Amino acid sequence: MNEGVIMTDQHHVVVVGGGFGGLSCVNEIRGRRDIRITLIDQKNHHLFQPLLYQVATTILPTSDVAWPLRRLVRKCKNVTTLMAEVSGVDKDAKTVSLSNGDTIAFDSLVLATGARHSYFGNDHWEEYAPGLKTLEDAIKIRRRILSAFEKAELATTDEERKAHQTFAIIGAGPTGVELAGIIAELAHSVLPKEFRRIDTRRTRVLLIEGGDRILRALPEDLSNHAAKALKKLGVDILTDHRVTDINAEGVQANDKFIRSHTAIWAAGVRASKAAEWLDIEADRAGRAVVTETLNVPDSENIFVVGDTASVMDDKGNPVPGIAPAAKQQGKYVGKLIKNQIKGKETKPFKYSHAGNLATIGPSEAVIDFGWTKLRGTIGWWVWGLAHIYFLIGNRSRMAVSISWIWAYVSGQRSARLITQVPKD
Repeated sequence: MNEGVIMTDQHHVVVVGGGFGGLSCVNEIRGRRDIRITLIDQKNHHLFQPLLYQVATTILPTSDVAWPLRRLVRKCKNVTTLMAEVSGVDKDAKTVSLSNGDTIAFDSLVLATGARHSYFGNDHWEEYAPGLKTLEDAIKIRRRILSAFEKAELATTDEERKAHQTFAIIGAGPTGVELAGIIAELAHSVLPKEFRRIDTRRTRVLLIEGGDRILRALPEDLSNHAAKALKKLGVDILTDHRVTDINAEGVQANDKFIRSHTAIWAAGVRASKAAEWLDIEADRAGRAVVTETLNVPDSENIFVVGDTASVMDDKGNPVPGIAPAAKQQGKYVGKLIKNQIKGKETKPFKYSHAGNLATIGPSEAVIDFGWTKLRGTIGWWVWGLAHIYFLIGNRSRMAVSISWIWAYVSGQRSARLITQVPKD
């Protein structure tokens, strides 16, 4: 097939978002002569978010978890990539508006615009407790973690030293648990021989959770196992503690004020503005409520997938906002668009749950596949193999494998550099 042939009657698919959902949709319809695709994203790269916390905690460099979008679709003559910000959608005119004033017409539109962290109406907390959704977030958090130890080394009072060596992580889902475990391991096992004026083993890592247990998406026995593993690493877990304030001096949780100069937010997310653009119903997290075929209720040619979509599985439970779900939805919509062009019907979307996974420290993980549960070292190996499998390209798989093996054997990290977040 000659992908370079331009057809005047090509069906134009605009995909907004180069994450798991958007890219899976593009991959499903790429290379077709009857379809042309415009892929729009604010960033120039696809990000493997499940390993983003390892960038933030010095295990992996940024190049191992992100890939240029243009490179990923470079062989597809029917895909045009635009680095731009979408500001709105006109359903009637079938156009997408960009922040620079341009508009792009579409025949089918796929919104895969993801989510950002939510501070539940307290957005000013972000200055003191950044969340983890982008490469810039990861670099910022890594800088704060490493700088905290450097500032503790310079501190002239015990009080200041303790504040710099206290890390408060808010939210005990997978991201919070993974961050807590790795920071504790960094402080207690990696850094002790590198500082002279402080004992990094006296670092306090707190995992603060508003609910009654950590990892609530997992069965209680796995949640309890994870809690024991974290405590063994030196993490203090505070359940049933709701955060009511965060400032430069620390975190207020229930009646406790925790003096900490390094807080990290992992407590909640909010979807993009897709539902506002489309003027449709949204759930409490701002996700657009879509039909069983993932399209907007009054528009058969507009679809929402991934973290931006609110859809139920066949058991009546919300489909989780995780990478496997987004990939399944993107692939499904790609097939549906092809069927629409051919005049064929498509069965409703059916989510296949691949399991819940969380890693705890250097060699511990908990996994719930539904039909079986794994924990401990064997869980960690399965978790690692699963993530390596889903990475893009042999180079990334090899690089991540080498970084993990090196960290496991030597106890050292390859990315302990303090760098600035670009402002532009």
